[in-house]
Amino acid sequence: MNVRTRRFLLSSAAGLAAVSQFAWARPRHAKHAAHAAAASGAPVEAPATGAPANTPIGPLDTVARWACIIDFNTGATLLEKAADERMPPSSLTKMMTAYIVFGMLKTGRLHLDQTLPVSERAWRMQGSKMFVPLGESVAVSDLIEGMLIQSGNDACIVLAEGVAGSEEQFVNMMNQEAPKIGVTNSHFMNCTGWPADGHYMTARDVATVALHLIRDYPEYYHYFSAMDYTYNKIKQGNRNVLVDKGLADGLKTGHTDAGGYGLCASSNRNGNRIIMAINGTASSNERAHEGERLLGWAFANFENVTLFKRGQVIDRMPVWMGTAPDVALVSTRDVVMTLPHGWQQRSHIGVDYQSPAVAPVTAGQALGALVLSNPGMQDVRLELVAQNGVPRLGLLGRAMARLGHAPGGHG
Repeated sequence: MNVRTRRFLLSSAAGLAAVSQFAWARPRHAKHAAHAAAASGAPVEAPATGAPANTPIGPLDTVARWACIIDFNTGATLLEKAADERMPPSSLTKMMTAYIVFGMLKTGRLHLDQTLPVSERAWRMQGSKMFVPLGESVAVSDLIEGMLIQSGNDACIVLAEGVAGSEEQFVNMMNQEAPKIGVTNSHFMNCTGWPADGHYMTARDVATVALHLIRDYPEYYHYFSAMDYTYNKIKQGNRNVLVDKGLADGLKTGHTDAGGYGLCASSNRNGNRIIMAINGTASSNERAHEGERLLGWAFANFENVTLFKRGQVIDRMPVWMGTAPDVALVSTRDVVMTLPHGWQQRSHIGVDYQSPAVAPVTAGQALGALVLSNPGMQDVRLELVAQNGVPRLGLLGRAMARLGHAPGGHG
């Protein structure tokens, strides 16, 4: 008796309102290329820097070897280039280190005014440094600023040893926590990003760490936005030029010979937040210019569109043998999607369900799906449920319904 029904609702949902957890689907031709090298610990060789990035509105050239841009509120992927291929993350690693430290602070296992001792191992660390003094103790708040603003490798070691007893144990914590927040194609060998076999992340994972830093620990996010920091009478500026120019409010830069110059930045403009992760640029100047260009491109080409509110009636579905002729279909959550400007001319919204529903129908029962279609994109589907229950007709009512006489009956 039930038949598949696909009802066209509208080609433009302008003027409707609300927040969703699903992301805009990637283009049908997009492939995740990381799995082929899953067994090896080495970074995957990236495509030529001249290859364009994939975006929902067509290819976009970028000099970055790896890139991923996502919308903070919806999780939609706006741009990706080798986003799932393993890469040397350099100091972008320190974002995951910060995530562990912030978790310790939030649970009370660590305190900002607590001091941690400086070991010889930490003191001897090379690369970027905050210049912690050997044999003395440093406040956790100073170490966080030294790690995030000055990119201090020595600060990372002091924090790791203070939290877990050793860097090795701290790294175990990083590798155990990462999958819990959706960082599924990364592996850490240290807490600094120092080059090491088997130490890798992907651009998408970097963006995912950034998203969770902002979402899970907003009270500590301000550490990423300081313009400079002075410790031990040595003043060092924030290496994130976009922060210095007021174009971003975080997060981190990195550089190694193997990975090139990398940047993870986030910016909030008019209530819309974008997260960008790029790596493999040729210089700090190129990193800054490309980061600024791509971030500007994302804000200029996409918007978060409020489609339907939680509980808003989207359609009405016929009910067979029910005390009411139909039931309202609603979403269980607000629906907001990240769409390109001008989406009204390209998008189609409809509902997909088996009709009619057979009574009894219970409130909250899944009955169909809202479907958003865009040319060249996979359909996005959102579950629709019954707004209220519809009891089944009594014996006499059902008999009359079969004869087509009952007010609630449908043939």
